[in-house]
Amino acid sequence: MHKNIEILIAEDDDGHALLIKKNLKRAGVINKIRRFKDGQEILDFLFKNRKNIGEKDESSYILLLDINMPKKNGVDVLKQIKKDEKFKKLPVIMLTTTDNPVEIDECYKLGCNNYIAKPVDYDKFIGTINKLGLFLMIVKTPNV
Repeated sequence: MHKNIEILIAEDDDGHALLIKKNLKRAGVINKIRRFKDGQEILDFLFKNRKNIGEKDESSYILLLDINMPKKNGVDVLKQIKKDEKFKKLPVIMLTTTDNPVEIDECYKLGCNNYIAKPVDYDKFIGTINKLGLFLMIVKTPNV
């Protein structure tokens, strides 16, 4: 992954956020990782800072988005991001414990790029994040 791509994590669970960050680094991801504790924080970051975002041609983001969060849930965040002209190309990976087929279908219809259900089992969770890290190192992203 290009080092100018910043990984944004919207995750309310401190333990999950720590495991995600730690295991992305273990997988070899060297990119800056910024964490947001709820849906409103990520929206504030994106929309209030939009003048600064994308000033340089090489700036880009990938958003790892949980569904079950306080203030604004991940589905609401996804809707707002994808309906905005500036951010509709922002790659969004739903990373959540919700594996309900209806939720999965809705997220893809709204424009998420990938949907990953976080396993409950600790070792499987670590393995999933490791694979995600490997994926993130080869994915190409549009400038946002």
